[in-house]
Amino acid sequence: MPAFAQTAPDAPDIVVVGSGLAVRPGDKAFDVVAIDPARIAENASNRLESVLADVAGLQQFRRSDSRSANPTSQGISLRGIGGNASSRALLVLDGVPQADPFGGWVPFPAYATDRIGLIRVTRGGGSGYFGPGALAGTVEIESAGPAGQPVLAADIAYGSRNSVDAQASGMLESGRGFATVSAAYARGDGFVPTVAASRGAADRPAPYEQASAAVRGVVPIGVDTELQANVSAFTDARERGTAFTANRSEGADASVRLVGRGSWGYSALAYLQTRAFASQFASVDAGRTAATRTLDQYNTPATGLGARIELVPPVGTGRDLRIGADLRRVEGRTQELYTYVAGLPTRRRVAGGAALTAGLFADASVEAGDVTLTLGGRVDRWRLYEGSLRERVLATGASLTDTAYADRTGTEWTGRAGAAWSPVTPVTLRAAAYRGWRLPTLNELYRPFRVGADATAANAALSPERLSGVDGGVTLTPVRGVTLAATLFWNRLADAIANVTAGRGPGTFAGVGFVGAAGVYRVRQNLDAIRSTGLELDARWAHGPLFAQASWSHTDPRVEASGAAAALDGLRPAQTPRDLVSATIGWRRRGAAVSTTLRHGARQFEDDQNSRSLAPATTLDGYVALPVTRRVAVEFRAENVFDTRVEAGISGADVVERATPRTLWIGLRLR
Repeated sequence: MPAFAQTAPDAPDIVVVGSGLAVRPGDKAFDVVAIDPARIAENASNRLESVLADVAGLQQFRRSDSRSANPTSQGISLRGIGGNASSRALLVLDGVPQADPFGGWVPFPAYATDRIGLIRVTRGGGSGYFGPGALAGTVEIESAGPAGQPVLAADIAYGSRNSVDAQASGMLESGRGFATVSAAYARGDGFVPTVAASRGAADRPAPYEQASAAVRGVVPIGVDTELQANVSAFTDARERGTAFTANRSEGADASVRLVGRGSWGYSALAYLQTRAFASQFASVDAGRTAATRTLDQYNTPATGLGARIELVPPVGTGRDLRIGADLRRVEGRTQELYTYVAGLPTRRRVAGGAALTAGLFADASVEAGDVTLTLGGRVDRWRLYEGSLRERVLATGASLTDTAYADRTGTEWTGRAGAAWSPVTPVTLRAAAYRGWRLPTLNELYRPFRVGADATAANAALSPERLSGVDGGVTLTPVRGVTLAATLFWNRLADAIANVTAGRGPGTFAGVGFVGAAGVYRVRQNLDAIRSTGLELDARWAHGPLFAQASWSHTDPRVEASGAAAALDGLRPAQTPRDLVSATIGWRRRGAAVSTTLRHGARQFEDDQNSRSLAPATTLDGYVALPVTRRVAVEFRAENVFDTRVEAGISGADVVERATPRTLWIGLRLR
C-alpha cells in the first residue's frame, strides 16, 4: 500500500501470510493513512517515533525522542486533544496493545524499524472496534512478512557523538510458513539537553544504550488457518543530562494468534507483557553548579495480560460483520526512595494497583454500489482494585501514609458510524461520528512524581476520559499516482485528565511533600473537557522513481474548566501546537534512494496555565542510499541538518531543554 494513501476503495482482498484478518471495508469512511515499508526504511533517525511523525497531528507529549526524553513522557496522541505521559491514541502491534501497563507510555526503543511491514494510522474513530484507549485514533503496526522481508538483512551506522545504530534480521521460509529472528542495538554519548544559555557546571551529555530482539514464527494449520507466535524483549538505559537522572526500562512480550480465513473467518489472540522501569530524579541549584538526588524510583514492575477473539461470519457479498470480545488485565506498582538528607533517603513509598477491562464488540459494513456504510459498537465493564499508597520512615519503619483505596467499577458504551460515497471514480466523500473512552492509568491514579523542581500529586478518584467526535472529508485521485485527502473534525474530550497547577513553592503540599522556591505544585484532575476542532490535509505524488508526500494538521484546542481549575478555561492544553507539518520529496531507483524531509511544529505551551512558551521549530532531515553491489549499499543520514533549536521543555526555574541537535550518520546496508 503506498504511503499516505486512503484505504483502497474496491481492491480484492489479498491474503498476506502472517498478518491478521483482512482490512475492514468500512474503514474507507474514516481518515486512514498508511506508511509503507520503503518510507519506514528511509528515515533519518531510524526510529519509530520519527516515522510516525510523517502523519501530521500524531505526536508524543514532548518533542524529544527516545534517546534523550524521559520514557514516561512518551505517550502518543492525535488531533490536538492534549496529553500527559499516558497515550490518548491506541498503538497495537500484530493486534497486541503496546502501552505500558503501569503508565500508558510507549516503549519506542522496543520497535526496530526493519521488523515493521506496514503502519496504518486511523485518526479519530473511537473505541468501537479497536478497544479502550482509542480516543483520538489508532496506530496499527504489522510485522514484516515474507513479501517484504529479505532472507538476510543488516544495517550498521556510526554517527555524531560516538553513536552506533545496528539492526539485523534473518528469515527462513518453508512452504506457507516462515520464521524470523531479529536484533537491534543503539548507543550514543548523547548531547547536553540543557540549552547553552541555561547551562551550568551540573549539566552534561545524556548518553543512551538500547537493545531489542524478537523471534516470530508462522505455521500453517490446514488450508486456510495459521498459527502465529511472537516473542520479543528490549532494554533501554538513558540519562537526562545531570547526575542522578539515570533511568532504565526493560520488557518482554509473548503472544499467540490463531487466524482462520475460511468461510467463517476468525482470529483468537492471547498475550503476556512484563515491564520493569527505574528512574532517578535530581534537583539542581539556582546556579546550576551541582545536582542533588531527590528521588529514586528504583523499581516499577508491571504486567499486562490479555486476550481477544474475533469472528467474521459469512453474511453475503458486499457485507462484512465482525463480532468478538476482548479482555485486558494490568497490574503494577512503583517503589521509591525519597526525602534525601545529606545524600541519603529517609523515606520509602510503594504505590500501585490493578485494573481489568472486559468488552464485547460488533462492527458491520455494507457496500452498495458507490456507497459504503459502517456501524460498530462495544460495551466495556471496568474495575479498579487493590489500589494503595504506603509511605514509611526508613530509619524507624514508622508509617506516614497507609491508604488502601476503595475498589471501583463502571460500564462504558462506545461506538462509531460512518459513510463513504464515490459519486465519480476520482472522488470519495467521507463522514463519521464516534465515541471512545480511556481508563486512567495506574500511574495517574496512584503515583506522585517530580520533574526537576516541579511536583505533581496523584489522584485515586480520577474518572475515565470520554471522547465524542465527528469528522468529514474528501479523498481525490485526479490522476494516476496522485492522492489528495482533506478532513475537518470536531472532538470533545470530557473529563480530560490534566496536571493542574495548585500552588508554588516553597512549601509542603499534600501528596508530594516539600516543593522548593523554584518549583510548581500540581495535582492530577479531571477537567470539564478539552474541545478541539481542526483540519487535516494529506497529499501524495509518485511518478516513476520520483515521489513526494505532505501532511498538515491545523487544530484549535481549548480547555473547558470550572471549580478549582477555572483559571484554565479557554486556554490551550499543554504541549499542543496549532500546526504540525511534514513534507518529503525523494527518488528511488534500483536500490538507490535520495530523500529529504521538512518538519515544522508551531509554538506550544509547556504548562497548563500557558505561562511558558516553547518556540516554533522547523527541521530538515536527509537520507541517501548508494548501492555498491547488488546486495550492499552505503547509507548517509542527516537529522536536523541546520541544527535548529527544538525546545522540548521548560522547568520551573525557566531552564530550557532541547531535543536532538544535528546528527550525521554513515553506514552500510545489506539486503
